[in-house]
Amino acid sequence: MTTTPDTGATDQSPSLWLSFWAILRSNPLFRYLLRRLGLAVLALVGVIGVAFFLTSVLPGNPAVVRAGPLANEERIERYEREMGLDRPLVVQFADYVVHLAQGDLGESWSSRQPAQDELRARIPATVELGIVAFGLTLAISLPLGILAAVYQGTIIDWVIRLFATFGASVALFWLALIGIHLFYYEWDIAPPPLDRLTIGTEEPPSVTGLFTIDSLLAGDIKTCRDALNHLWLPAMTLALVVSAPMTKMIRSAMLETLDKDFIRTARAVGLPPRTIILVDALRSAFIPVLTTSGIVFGYLVAGNVIVERVFSWAGVGQYVWQALDANNLNAVRGFILLIAVVYIVLNLVIDLLYSLLDPRIRLN
Repeated sequence: MTTTPDTGATDQSPSLWLSFWAILRSNPLFRYLLRRLGLAVLALVGVIGVAFFLTSVLPGNPAVVRAGPLANEERIERYEREMGLDRPLVVQFADYVVHLAQGDLGESWSSRQPAQDELRARIPATVELGIVAFGLTLAISLPLGILAAVYQGTIIDWVIRLFATFGASVALFWLALIGIHLFYYEWDIAPPPLDRLTIGTEEPPSVTGLFTIDSLLAGDIKTCRDALNHLWLPAMTLALVVSAPMTKMIRSAMLETLDKDFIRTARAVGLPPRTIILVDALRSAFIPVLTTSGIVFGYLVAGNVIVERVFSWAGVGQYVWQALDANNLNAVRGFILLIAVVYIVLNLVIDLLYSLLDPRIRLN
């Protein structure tokens, strides 16, 4: 007697997958997320092309920088061949894309190490600074924006708007230098602006790369205190500047919300003012505030080049500054790609949160 293999499960698998796909496609949230993912991929492809060709036309010859000031023409040409700079630009770009698809950002021409490894080593320092600065930004801008809206037209509103105007107009490097002069040279409150720990202090065992977290995990309170001591001044410098647009946005969103009918109804039925302001009004004003928060957080994580340079903070900002100075194009391109990924992911998360907070967004 011959038996035939049971192919029922195999035959049903395509139909199960098709049914599952049909269910997903009928979900408005999934369709919305799929469209946003497609746009994110297109944006990333555009950034890769623009970053490569713009950095390729920067003045200076990377081979000259690598060969040194006393190198002759023959040595410079040899380095150009080794670095692939003698090939047509289109061929260089094709080779760059092929390596990028394999997760290879290329060689850092100044250190001859993989650029992705050097960036990866610098990311925790920037993330730690950005997270603390973002927390301080929210702690400053959220209460100020709410107070300015609640007390519109009063002296409180006037002072807060003056602070927001000052923060939006002040130069970041100037504020950083003033902070170092006052808190380090004059008052001796802050440590010298030299990296993330005091010279001679041993780094905690690396778990997250964030010195404050890793030192706590290791039970080293002294190192944690030293890391926080180095962290608060650059984080506060960033927070004072970026809290200005956050304060303005929160004030504007709260003013618009406090003028709506449901707020008047809540006041008419006798709800406590604190509940009306901190629950009803703030929840309704959250969507425009969310947009600004995403932009601010992306800037703090990926764009604080000036503060890292002034405070000698060993993050990606200082790394790209040194890369530009050495004409290290692969490192610069890696930094630009990192910024693009951060902003694209943040925008994707914010769009997804929009669709969860307001279903009309995904349905339209």
